[in-house]
Amino acid sequence: RSEELTVKIFLISPMDLLTTILNLLGGPDPLDYISMYRNPGNTTQDVPEHWHYVSFGLSDLYGDNRVHEFTGLEGPSGFGFELTFRLRREAGETAPPTWPAELMQGLARYVFQSENTLCSGDHVSWHSPLDNSESRIQHMLLTEDPQLQPVHTPFGTVAFLQIVGVCTEELQAAQQWNGQGILELLRTVPVAGGHWLITDMRRGETIFESDPHLQERVDKGIETDGSNLSGVSAKCAWEDLSHPPEDEDDSRSIYLEMQPRRLSDKDTEQIREVLRRGLEMNTKPVLPPISSQKPQQHNGMNHDRAQQVQSVGHFQSKQTERNRKDSLESESSAAIVPHELIRTRQLESVHLKFNQESGTLIPLSLRGRLLHGRHFTYKSITGDTAITFVSTGVEGAFATEEHPYAAHGPWLQILLTEELVERMLEDLEGLTSPEELKLPKEYNWPEKKLRITIVPESAFESPLQ
Repeated sequence: RSEELTVKIFLISPMDLLTTILNLLGGPDPLDYISMYRNPGNTTQDVPEHWHYVSFGLSDLYGDNRVHEFTGLEGPSGFGFELTFRLRREAGETAPPTWPAELMQGLARYVFQSENTLCSGDHVSWHSPLDNSESRIQHMLLTEDPQLQPVHTPFGTVAFLQIVGVCTEELQAAQQWNGQGILELLRTVPVAGGHWLITDMRRGETIFESDPHLQERVDKGIETDGSNLSGVSAKCAWEDLSHPPEDEDDSRSIYLEMQPRRLSDKDTEQIREVLRRGLEMNTKPVLPPISSQKPQQHNGMNHDRAQQVQSVGHFQSKQTERNRKDSLESESSAAIVPHELIRTRQLESVHLKFNQESGTLIPLSLRGRLLHGRHFTYKSITGDTAITFVSTGVEGAFATEEHPYAAHGPWLQILLTEELVERMLEDLEGLTSPEELKLPKEYNWPEKKLRITIVPESAFESPLQ
């Protein structure tokens, strides 16, 4: 299988194979190996010479169920994709740097541990220079590799997703608008990668510094389209202030990380559907009813998630054209409390808690989602807590204008009117400058009986804090 793929790579793009990093089965790394090629580029398209990295192991290399379940010739091979990376070759460089291989192993480890797939348009906030230098390239976008087309193997289909290094300002633009739009802008700027989106770790300017007019295109896109980020997995918690808990063991009123009560299977399916439907840009946003059965898999649906890769939190947006395992699916979602015994409760007053990175996305969710008549979901990384903001234009929500705060087990929905969203955006303006934020930071809307607190990371280390 690996030889067949390598032949296809050479047929599509003649390269000089330099080395292969081997990882024997049973080793600590999830990828079997990563091939590195010296690519001459394309002078007619102004593509510079670069190193091209291709992973092997996210797809099914063996077809014997040792690593991946065999789903048939027409289904995805393993996770259905492999990672690639293009790094600009420095003058005099005779061998490819090995740090991109470590980066790819980190992303692959996240995929194997979470069973979440990666797709074109995803973005990963890494919060550290990709090569551990002083570079401004500290985050990633994902797109289709410009040379490697999807291939059909004896064990299913494989697509090739290219990692593209970006600056913080470019990542934020992708979050506020969409990843595909920013990728298109990057292709228009030669120093930012050009048509083949080649990462240059020495790049000192963002695309907005290179061409200030690009910011206007992003602003117009946000105003017209809103954000395509329909939800994230995050560090979050919520508390029912209507009826304070009678004692420390009363879990009816507060839902923090590691709560013993878990979402039922039906609730988990509904939240998945919330995220799947979040980006149907041409239809009215709809939340499926509580009584909905397990939904069918959908093509072209989008959602978002965040997990920890090597202890680094990251947020990603989704855009996929194939069926895949949903990111919220996990064994931990098994119902402890029967679904039919959990009733929807109307709450009078609520308190929301977020870590700093999650909190900085609140203005984005309000401006880019709710003001466009959509919804936005925070799903706990380690627990089953979920918080969904919904606008008055969203159908199927169990939160209503009469009862804007409603909970079904540990899933809280909050309906925000346009007037309240505008007020909140003014009050939360400080979240756009997180470096100046002193934690904990509390925001209050007493007449609405709503409180939001941005807390330090340590607040989520124990469910009792």
